[in-house]
Amino acid sequence: METLRERKKQRTRDALLRAAVELFTSRGYERTTVDEIAAAVDVSQRTFFRYFAGKDEAALALVEMTVERFVEAVRARPPHEPPMEALRQAVLDGWDSINEVVESVVPVERYLRMYRVIESTPVLLAAHLRRSVEVEEDLARVVAEREGLDLDADPRPRLAVAVFSGVMRATERQWSTDPDFGLDRIRALTSLYLDGVGPALLGDWRGA
Repeated sequence: METLRERKKQRTRDALLRAAVELFTSRGYERTTVDEIAAAVDVSQRTFFRYFAGKDEAALALVEMTVERFVEAVRARPPHEPPMEALRQAVLDGWDSINEVVESVVPVERYLRMYRVIESTPVLLAAHLRRSVEVEEDLARVVAEREGLDLDADPRPRLAVAVFSGVMRATERQWSTDPDFGLDRIRALTSLYLDGVGPALLGDWRGA
């Protein structure tokens, strides 16, 4: 059971994250300082660094929260599901819980604005892409374990995850620029883009 001290620490972290996202999306990442984030919550810089290694970690924290939830969702999928189906259903069924994770800190609209900041800030984009590679490896390991495969001997888990991750990046970029921020919209885009993988990879585009 969560203690009062743990709840207080979580509230402080959430407040710092909320303030950071609001400042990053309104003023820009480069123009925002750690001191300003701390001051917005009325805490010291030292308190900020108890929760985040730096402002880059705060900038990527919401994305990290959603990624962790997704990896756990894939691990929990029924064992009889083929790999791509498990990945697909984990993301489609998981949007509600991912949305709850985000909205516990900021509105989804603010999360999307933060995603745009990440995409347009070289230092954040580099860190995000580096982390994405690590997440793909984690997912490939989960898929290999589900299928009883040796990840280092069989390339299929990494190939499946690479394709899936590419589709999700395209989906998220489209969603982040769409005026419709609704959950139904991201579900529809995810389904549309994942359904298009087979025809896109194997189909004859000119003959279609």
